Amino acid sequence: MGWTRNRAPDGPQTAVVPEAREPAGDEPPLLPEFDPAVDRFLALKRKLHYDVIGSIDLASMGSLTEHELRVQVRRKAEVICRQDPALLSHSDREKLVEEILDEAFGYGPIESLMHDPDVCDILINGPKQTYIERRGRLERCPVAFLNDQHLLHIIQRMAANVGRRIDENSPMVDARLPDGSRLNAIIHPVALNGPLVSIRRFGARPLTIDDLLTYQAITPEMLRFLRACVISRVNVVISGGTGSGKTTLLNALSVYIPPDERLATIEDAAELQLQQTHVARMETRPPNLEGRGQVTTRDLVRNALRMRPDRIIVGECRGDEALDMLQAMNTGHEGSLTTIHANSPRDAISRLEMMIGMAGFDIPIWVVRRQIASSINIIVQVQRMMGGPRKIVRISEVTGMEQDIVSMHDVFEFVQTGVDERRVAQGFFRSTGIRPNCIAKLKASGEDLPIELFERKVLSAVGES
Repeated sequence: MGWTRNRAPDGPQTAVVPEAREPAGDEPPLLPEFDPAVDRFLALKRKLHYDVIGSIDLASMGSLTEHELRVQVRRKAEVICRQDPALLSHSDREKLVEEILDEAFGYGPIESLMHDPDVCDILINGPKQTYIERRGRLERCPVAFLNDQHLLHIIQRMAANVGRRIDENSPMVDARLPDGSRLNAIIHPVALNGPLVSIRRFGARPLTIDDLLTYQAITPEMLRFLRACVISRVNVVISGGTGSGKTTLLNALSVYIPPDERLATIEDAAELQLQQTHVARMETRPPNLEGRGQVTTRDLVRNALRMRPDRIIVGECRGDEALDMLQAMNTGHEGSLTTIHANSPRDAISRLEMMIGMAGFDIPIWVVRRQIASSINIIVQVQRMMGGPRKIVRISEVTGMEQDIVSMHDVFEFVQTGVDERRVAQGFFRSTGIRPNCIAKLKASGEDLPIELFERKVLSAVGES
């Protein structure tokens, strides 16, 4: 089995390993077998790394800029490589120098992936197995680390860059990297077969409404309704699974919030890229080594109420802060938005009930449901479909209470009819024919939508996005 080294677009080169062999029948997938040449190259890179670092005057490093350090490291590496020109070809020496720079200043073998604009997720399962999501599809990536310690070193460097720590006493970390990417990592003893890393990357330019229309994630009719809801200060919850596009949609819809309003955003790891200028951004903080200093989402929601916001945007409701968020929505902060992990609008209601129960108050369930029904107006369900495309599959309106049950109806929906030859979901959007109850509020805010917008009809045929 051979091996290659490839250059990712607009990024440095990394040593790679051969792809895994295809298993026969129901045999489980096998890890790639390393070519001895790969091991020799990795061992040489490691030795050269130590030689280069050992040859640099560490006392002077504090006075040098990163660019000056890179120049010095490159010069030292090239000198050491030329000492034995028969060992490597000229092209291999260039690749080796680039990888040494990645090890010294970047994120090692995955540095090139961090610069690839097509990669939106990097998933590392131990030192020898890396997957990426590119254009909606998950694929094995031929990038490897030397061993567990090498991968752990890169993880600790990532965490240290943003003031977080990860070690055996604190084996998990969730943090925002300097480029805006979101890092989640788990190490030994919690991770059994080597460190686990998930990096959610965000493009340099956030996706806009025009992008969502181009990718056929939404139709103009659905967008017109959501735009009117945001402008008219209707409370919106965006529901969906991991990687379904909840944050992307929230960012895109935020462009319709009037520029003269003050926004307060609250997140665990800051991902929102709102289009407004008057935004008070807040981020939670984990406890320190002594277990003190933690700042929770609930703490920030309570504090945001004292900051005179017009709207509060919680990046994700996942715990007892749901109670404070609903109270904010129902007490003068209309037009607030948040996201929640759920498989359907009805499941989103159930999850909110559960999270309010986590607040520690003995509240009767009918009171909880009445609070939800009076606070939330619209639930937008997003989903990552088979084959990779992400779509808004349902826009539902909460209409109130029927006895002890929160009532709702669908205004728009996506109907999947099957998959194509590449197993990409196929289907169409349609309006259900139900006129939303919030029409009167939209009209009072100057958003007079035509009744024809909600007539039962197919909106568009949809293929791959």
